[in-house]
Amino acid sequence: MLLTFMERLARFMAILGGLVLTLLIGLTCVSVLGRGLNTLGHSDFLTAISQAAADALIATGVGPVSGDFELVEAGISFTIFAFLPICQLHRGHATVDIFASVFPRWLNRFLEAFWEVVLCALILLITWRLYVGMEDKMRYGETTFLIQFPVWWAYALSLSAAVIASIVSIYCAAARVSEFLSGKTLTPEAEGGHH
Repeated sequence: MLLTFMERLARFMAILGGLVLTLLIGLTCVSVLGRGLNTLGHSDFLTAISQAAADALIATGVGPVSGDFELVEAGISFTIFAFLPICQLHRGHATVDIFASVFPRWLNRFLEAFWEVVLCALILLITWRLYVGMEDKMRYGETTFLIQFPVWWAYALSLSAAVIASIVSIYCAAARVSEFLSGKTLTPEAEGGHH
C-alpha cells in the first residue's frame, strides 16, 4: 500500500515535471522564432527586397519573449526535482558495476542499501539548503532582472518538488535497508543504466 502511494506520488510529480518542461520548450521555441523574425525585419536582406515588408514585420512587435531565460531557469530547476522521485523509486540513476557481478548477492544488496541511504542524505541536504536559500531570497526581496518576479518563487517551486523527492528517498532508503535485512524485494526492479 505504501509502495502504491509512493508510486502514484512519484508519477504525479513526473507528469507535472513533464508538463512544465513541455511549456518551457514551447516558450523557448516562441522566443527563438520571435527573435529570428525580429532579426529578419531588421536585416539588409529583407529591406533590400521590400522596405514596406520589413517595416510591417517590425511594426507587429515580434521579438523574443522578455525574460525567457529567467522563466526557463526557474522552470528547469523545478523539473529536475520533479523527475527525481520516479528516478529514485525505480533505481533509474546510472550505476557503474565493474566488479559487482563477481560479488555475492548479499554484498550487492548491502551496497545498494548503503548508496540508497547516502543518496537519501544528499537529497535531504539539498532540500534543507533550498529552504535556507528560499528564506534568504524572501528576506532580501531579490527579484529577477528583466521581469522582476521574486526569486524566492522559483526556490519555492523547486523546494516543493524537493520535499516530495525527500519523502520518496526516505521511503526508498528504508525499503532498501529492509530488503537487505530480510532478503525480500520491496521496491520496483532497477531500471537505471548500468555501465
